Amino acid sequence: MYWLLRPFLFLLSAETAHTLTMGVMKLLFRIPGFGGLMSALYAVRDQRLGREVMGIWFPNPVGLAAGMDKNASLLENWRHLGFGYIEIGTVTPKAQDGNPKPRLFRLPKDKALINRMGFNNIGMKRIAYRLSGRLNKLVVGGNIGKNKDTPNERASLDYELCFRELAPLVDFITVNVSSPNTPGLRALQGKEELAKILNRLNELNFKLMQLNRPILLKIAPDLTDEQLVDIADLVKSCNLSGVVATNTTISRDGLRTNAKRVERMGAGGLSGAPVHKRSLEIVTLLRHQLGRNYAIIGVGGISSADEAVNMLKAGADLVQVYTGLVYQGPALMGRINKAVLKAGL
Repeated sequence: MYWLLRPFLFLLSAETAHTLTMGVMKLLFRIPGFGGLMSALYAVRDQRLGREVMGIWFPNPVGLAAGMDKNASLLENWRHLGFGYIEIGTVTPKAQDGNPKPRLFRLPKDKALINRMGFNNIGMKRIAYRLSGRLNKLVVGGNIGKNKDTPNERASLDYELCFRELAPLVDFITVNVSSPNTPGLRALQGKEELAKILNRLNELNFKLMQLNRPILLKIAPDLTDEQLVDIADLVKSCNLSGVVATNTTISRDGLRTNAKRVERMGAGGLSGAPVHKRSLEIVTLLRHQLGRNYAIIGVGGISSADEAVNMLKAGADLVQVYTGLVYQGPALMGRINKAVLKAGL
């Protein structure tokens, strides 16, 4: 079905196609029986796919990465497309429009996207209201960040505000300090700055709010191996549950798309196939550094069943897709889950 729709969607700008698709899906899922039809077409239900990670039961290891459903518009409906869990956001304390358009671009030759969305979202209060009505039929993670106009020295407060609002309503929290599209955000990946944020969230989580909610750190693929070792040490010292590896990259190396065309697209994070090799390397390194006591969610360029299986074999407990969904459609999740069963993972 998606192969019939994709040519039409690709005639539209990438962001217009995304907005249209989300809107149509929201309407269709209101039709009685539509969810069941999608489940029959795309969902793989098998107890062998289930696994416990971070004390949470996931019906299968394939998740939707943050950025696709920023505002928790569809929530449990994603399970009908074969997802075992989703991550909403990135959510910021105040609603913000994000960066000027155009800000999302396709690179079909590379099966990639460039985005500089800039954490556009409706704000934590409205998203919390939507989450309060969820039926808990699907595992949901909340990806949190800081507002664009919040200086880095006050970033910790933004993360605290989002945590207080969302943590009681989701199954896990992902701290996003790795998007390249909010000025200065990646500077928070430094050891001292990051420790301040994470230690405060842990204090809220375990002492003040007594939630014991799993907290994960989402990192960039542009970190050096030495920086990744520091990140692993920080995960341990700050008592986090694990890492989401990785976000988008600022690199443009090895692209097939015409260099001048890429240059005209401007700044932003590159996702999709070109990121996969480095993301796989990072998952491998982090598993070696962290051992088996910490969770790793592998994300970055997964657009085939083999790539997802390789990510799990490299040490990921779970995987996520985003750009692969844009190019492959919802059949991707079923193919991944069938391959996971075949591989016995």
